[in-house]
Amino acid sequence: MSLGSMLRAMRTFVCSLGSLGYPLDCKDDQGSITRCTSISQDKLLDRVIQHAELIYRVSEESCTLFEDMFVPFALHSQRNRGGNMCMTKSFAIPGSKSELQQISDKWLLHSVLMLIQSWIEPMIYLQTTLERYDDAPDALLNKTKWVSDKLLSLEQGVAVLIRKMLDEGVFTSAEFTASLERYDVQLDMPDSVLRDYTLLTCFKKDAHKMETFLKLLKCRQTDKFGCFLF
Repeated sequence: MSLGSMLRAMRTFVCSLGSLGYPLDCKDDQGSITRCTSISQDKLLDRVIQHAELIYRVSEESCTLFEDMFVPFALHSQRNRGGNMCMTKSFAIPGSKSELQQISDKWLLHSVLMLIQSWIEPMIYLQTTLERYDDAPDALLNKTKWVSDKLLSLEQGVAVLIRKMLDEGVFTSAEFTASLERYDVQLDMPDSVLRDYTLLTCFKKDAHKMETFLKLLKCRQTDKFGCFLF
């Protein structure tokens, strides 16, 4: 697909994303959107999974667009090495399939929440730094803003899910906000591009983890011992 075709497809996709509500949205008797006063656990989990799926899809397409527009081909291998540079690498979050199969529902949910909260500030920061690019396409800027907004709504949905499923409170975002000090510096453009590419690549990896953890949790609700990672 040519870059022009990709940009047109992404603009169309961004427009279609506007119809996605928030996990805690409901319609009143007049059909207006309002905050749900009551929502079942199963329905909320389905909505949270839908948001996580789309966040991962948008992150994947944003990373590809950024790579095609700004990253020299010689640096494309950074995508595969990026996991070792990610700021969430030090978090106590299961990584292997065997670890995931063994941890409780509680830790699956709290791991998702930890990942969401750790990326809220970095994604806002990424919006700011991408706006400094002279030729950053609107599709990329709009998608980054969309992800930032949906991360906040996903955080709210997962927090309510934790209260429903575990009957307990949740951690505050301040406890898991990763430090941006090593990113928040003025760099020459090549270094700045590499930094932003690393952020996008790491977020895509973590967005996939969020989606996987939530789908595993959903599977456990219906087939406790027959769930396998996909």
